[in-house]
Amino acid sequence: MLLGLSKIIDCPGASVSFSTNVDLSDLCYGVSYPVSEPVLAEGTVRNTAGVLVMSGVVTTCIHGICDRCASDFDRPIRFPLEVVLVTEMANEENEDEWVFPLEGDSADLDDIVRTVFVLNLESKLLCREDCKGLCHRCGKNLNEGPCNCQKELDPRFAALQQLLEK
Repeated sequence: MLLGLSKIIDCPGASVSFSTNVDLSDLCYGVSYPVSEPVLAEGTVRNTAGVLVMSGVVTTCIHGICDRCASDFDRPIRFPLEVVLVTEMANEENEDEWVFPLEGDSADLDDIVRTVFVLNLESKLLCREDCKGLCHRCGKNLNEGPCNCQKELDPRFAALQQLLEK
């Protein structure tokens, strides 16, 4: 979806609000497709001293399999949307990922939302931030409680353990 900005390009202090849904169901992340619901982006584009600044939020619910505990999960996510829109790129070699070129006098919201979503998504999909994962010995999901495995003694301390036993 293109957002027309002709009203604010030459008018410092002016702003335009936007709200759009973007379909990212084709987005492959690792071996999964975590986005099956539309991604909602809302915010404003403000002309601040001749610079077009887009700010807002990107929200959706991701569905996946946790990379630590292998459980299925659904988790709502909310990412900040803070980008700069420019009429032309000054130096394409040193391109900033948070700067987007205008197409004429319009911003391509689909491209911006896709980029912001991908750059903010964690490198590992986790059911929650503090996921404890699986026990490396018995395979129990440690989010459900501790397992009954005995802790292994560090082999460097084996001689000290023998002295304690005597």
